[in-house]
Amino acid sequence: MTYDNRTEVRKVLIITLLLNVFVMGLKALVGHWTGSLSLLADALHSVTDSANNVLGLVAIKFSSPLPDREHPYGHNKFEAVGALGIAAFLGIACFEIVQGAVERILKGGEPVRVSPPELWLLLIVLGVNIFVAFYERNVGKRVGSSILIADATHTMSDIWVTISVIGGLIGVWLGYQWLDVLLAFPVALLVFWSGWSVLKENLPWLVDQMAIAPETIHAIAVSVPGVLNCHDIASRGVIGRQVFIEMHLIVDAPDVETAHNITEEVERQLEQRFHPVRILIHVEPPAYQSQSITFESEHR
Repeated sequence: MTYDNRTEVRKVLIITLLLNVFVMGLKALVGHWTGSLSLLADALHSVTDSANNVLGLVAIKFSSPLPDREHPYGHNKFEAVGALGIAAFLGIACFEIVQGAVERILKGGEPVRVSPPELWLLLIVLGVNIFVAFYERNVGKRVGSSILIADATHTMSDIWVTISVIGGLIGVWLGYQWLDVLLAFPVALLVFWSGWSVLKENLPWLVDQMAIAPETIHAIAVSVPGVLNCHDIASRGVIGRQVFIEMHLIVDAPDVETAHNITEEVERQLEQRFHPVRILIHVEPPAYQSQSITFESEHR
């Protein structure tokens, strides 16, 4: 059974988009008032938050897990493509932050001016970021949405960036002007790491990397009474989102109905273990011989 989570994901993305626009505006305003490079870089980071929400809304419009005539395997890869778009935005933000810091070092700039009211505004920003990150991650895990989980990872990096920036601005307030430029570099590193995490999580889906070890599928299949062996085992997808399994199954069955019941039990056990999963089984008779059989069975 395939679960369509798009309505709930869309609702979460709209809520977080509004909150991210608020955060972005507040950071940009305080950054303009203070002249802080690290805070303006953080505001740029928040621009990607809002862009990610918009990208996610576009992606889920086309990412129905339900199959249709043109997409018999569903549309889940659209969501993975959307997550890769988030990684791309993070890469752009990383480049912009480093470029701004290098220009400040080489060309200099106006001193940063910060006051306690501006620091309190940044604490409000931090609180909103924390709420968004945990809200998106919890809903994403509950409904199995890669877009929400990826965006929550991005927002979590925003939390550490904002904490670093607040710490730097406190240092600037105490007279250490160089802290603002210095902190721009770890901000860029955190942004890059977030992008890499999103990329690493979604590439297996797009390149059809093996989802489940064939030895594991083989062990489950041969544990079912009536199964003699199986071969040509293949799997793809991501466990917890959607997995596709194919195999050839050698069964000890005198008729089609018995063979059908055996394969139904194999599918039931695989579904129970790796839900949600779609399984395609090619049934073969007991006397079948194949060079593709790479696992020994006590029945053979």
